[in-house]
Amino acid sequence: MLILASASPRRQELLGMITRDFTIKVSQVDESAITAPNPAALAQALGREKCLAVSWENPGALVLGCDTVVEFQGQVFGKPRDKEDARRMLTALSGQTHLVHTGVCLARDGRILSRVETSQVDFLPIEGEDLEAYLDTPEPYDKAGGYAIQGHAALWCSAIRGTYFNIMGLPVCLVGQMLKHFEEEAAF
Repeated sequence: MLILASASPRRQELLGMITRDFTIKVSQVDESAITAPNPAALAQALGREKCLAVSWENPGALVLGCDTVVEFQGQVFGKPRDKEDARRMLTALSGQTHLVHTGVCLARDGRILSRVETSQVDFLPIEGEDLEAYLDTPEPYDKAGGYAIQGHAALWCSAIRGTYFNIMGLPVCLVGQMLKHFEEEAAF
């Protein structure tokens, strides 16, 4: 049995591209208590802690935990607290290049496999009217960096280096390879 340790509908949809045989159990990890030396390491640590919290509660189950952070000039842009925070993030990203890191962890009965995937995203300048209209929608508020690449923010994205699905929150290719590797090693 595979458990996805995430309430994200985007992750659920993307995991469904790999397998339909999974359940969802959300971890109760206090994300604010987790620190790391850089944004990529933070994404990995957050994904790992979410995974392990659910794994410890579900012996014998294979658990997948993930977390995504946006990095701009060394700063972490998580989910915006409010409209002003979303405006701050999107104004900073406007006309700039940023990184999106997703930490991925698989665990079962103490066996752990953890990785981080990074994609580079270029945004065009975001016009003021467009930004304000976007901030009046629900889209920016439950996503790292304050935007959904699969939503309206696609209009600002001029280039991606890396995987698109990573920016959505689940690097499908990496997760597929990790699941295959995890199961192959378990067979020995």
